[in-house]
Amino acid sequence: MFNPSRDQVRQFFFNVWAKYRAGQPLAGAEQPALDAILTHPEYHALLDQPERYLERDYQPESGETNPFLHLSMHLAISEQLSVDQPPGIRTRFQLLLKQHGDAMPAQHAVMECLAEMIWQAQRYQTAFDSAAYLRCLDQQLGNA
Repeated sequence: MFNPSRDQVRQFFFNVWAKYRAGQPLAGAEQPALDAILTHPEYHALLDQPERYLERDYQPESGETNPFLHLSMHLAISEQLSVDQPPGIRTRFQLLLKQHGDAMPAQHAVMECLAEMIWQAQRYQTAFDSAAYLRCLDQQLGNA
C-alpha cells in the first residue's frame, strides 16, 4: 500500500500547482488534486512557496487548518466516490450534492465524517469503521 510521508504529500501538491501554473499536463491523481486546489484559492499563495511551507506545522488546538491535510482529504473523497468505496458513499454524496446545491459544501460534509472516522480509528487503534462512516453521512443528510 502506498504510504507517503508528510513531505511527499506536500511536495505532491506543490508539484501539481507548479505544473498547472506552467501549463504542463497532469496525470493520474494530479487532476483531482488540482480540482481541490482550484476550489481553495486561499491555498494558492502557500502553494507558490514550497520553501516556506514544506516543513511548517499546523496546530489544530490553535484553530489552524492544515491545508495539505484538507486537500488530501478532498483527494481521498474523490477516490472513494470514483470507486464507490465504501459501497453506498456515491449515493449518499449525490444526495448531499442535491441538498447543498454545490460539490464543495457536499464534500466538506463528507469530510467531517471522514475526519471523525479517522480520528476514532487512531484514538482507539481500530480499523476504519465503514458502517459508522456511512451512518455519519446519513446523519449529515438529516441535518442540512
